[in-house]
Amino acid sequence: MSCSADHLAQLFGPNATNAAQYICGQFDAVSDRFTDTGFAVDTTYLLFSAYLVFSMQLGFAMLCAGSVRAKNTMNIMLTNVLDAAAGGLFYYLFGFAFAFGAPSNGFIGRHFFGLKDVPTSSFDYSNFLYQWAFAIAAAGITSGSIAERTQFVAYLIYSSFLTGFVYPVVSHWFWSGDGWASATNTNNLLFGSGVIDFAGSGVVHMVGGIAGLWGALIEGPRIGRFDHSGRAIALRGHSASLVVLGTFLLWFGWYGFNPGSFNKILVPYVAKSYYGQWSAVGRTAVTTTLAGCTAALTTLFGKRILSGHWNVTDVCNGLLGGFAAITAGCSVVEPWAAVVCGFVAALVLIGCNRLAELVKFDDPLEAAQLHGGCGTWGVIFTALFATEKYVNEVYPGKPGRPYGLFMGGGGRLLAAHVIQILVVVGWVSATMGPLFYILHRLKLLRISKDDELAGMDLTRHGGFAYVYEDDSNKHIPMRRVEPSPNQI
Repeated sequence: MSCSADHLAQLFGPNATNAAQYICGQFDAVSDRFTDTGFAVDTTYLLFSAYLVFSMQLGFAMLCAGSVRAKNTMNIMLTNVLDAAAGGLFYYLFGFAFAFGAPSNGFIGRHFFGLKDVPTSSFDYSNFLYQWAFAIAAAGITSGSIAERTQFVAYLIYSSFLTGFVYPVVSHWFWSGDGWASATNTNNLLFGSGVIDFAGSGVVHMVGGIAGLWGALIEGPRIGRFDHSGRAIALRGHSASLVVLGTFLLWFGWYGFNPGSFNKILVPYVAKSYYGQWSAVGRTAVTTTLAGCTAALTTLFGKRILSGHWNVTDVCNGLLGGFAAITAGCSVVEPWAAVVCGFVAALVLIGCNRLAELVKFDDPLEAAQLHGGCGTWGVIFTALFATEKYVNEVYPGKPGRPYGLFMGGGGRLLAAHVIQILVVVGWVSATMGPLFYILHRLKLLRISKDDELAGMDLTRHGGFAYVYEDDSNKHIPMRRVEPSPNQI
């Protein structure tokens, strides 16, 4: 809204200038209030999305706890808590600056260390909170791959390094306005498109999955996972109930993970229309839902054919695999394409799990296969099915961008996404691989054989998670009660 006192003064008699200035002052005040309200609405939306993504940490904790044996429950729960706590400090000190500190070069950010100079016109505290929730999600993925056999100090070291340096550099490349492959860097777009990894199939899921892959490879499988002939032995988790609870919590949090990645909601696409970014937010939630549901059903029937059982744990992992895959393209594909995404994601997960057994790779939560494998498929899927209309709406400022190969957009977006896969695999391998190897050589990575057989809850954390002893009964004499003759 704008108002010109000079124009209004021509319409009034005596005191025209004063009257016009007063009226325009009121219009300016109203306009300022609308602007402030817009910032408040967008910030509230982003904060609410951050809370949803953070709730995924509880989902990870429940999923991990249910997927491991009861003797390691306290250990895996504690590692999930410390992923968030250690990640919070290191992302505050370094990570956010490396990821989004602007102005910077294309490789790494150089400002906002310790949130210095925040807020700015581009970043507020809500942006930090939201991105921190993403960073600790990547660390949580890795913790599942190395569960049940990893020393506690190793968790602290890798989690701090991953959230403070490794993950932020990747997110800078693909999400910062200065990143060398970012779709928002309109001055220097890779292949004219940049990488469209909207919510992080590559940035979050591939990073966490590949880091977990290296940790699990260097540690080796759990004792008893493979017999002397090399045949895989199932070491099942102790609680399917916790697995299902964690899965639903992650499903709920994913509505902040994917739709929340718009960062703003009050953005009209067409003047005086019901259609705007709020519609894209809704569409993103729909594509996320459809991909997960399709992957769950595909896994259900696929595993039924292969194993002869209806396995709830496999279905939960398939559901999460569909979510991990759709995360990259959730905002730029049609709902029907999300069904294709989920279907293929389930097949990718089943295939990766089969390959893991063949090469004797042990991942208690299938995290490397699920997040690494399905995340990779999600990056490719986006380059194949991204639509022209949605790409231009979600990534404005550069008309004529390349879009999905199967949608008639050519192969330049696919080329950019192949490069993303290669550089993410290379970067995480070059950083996390040596870190896990050094920890292994220093004997700081894997616990002893005796500790592993007894369970880390007993040897490292003071007792089992489910042992309960009522102190009030300690001094009450106990006697055996025999059944009466009349009892059957």
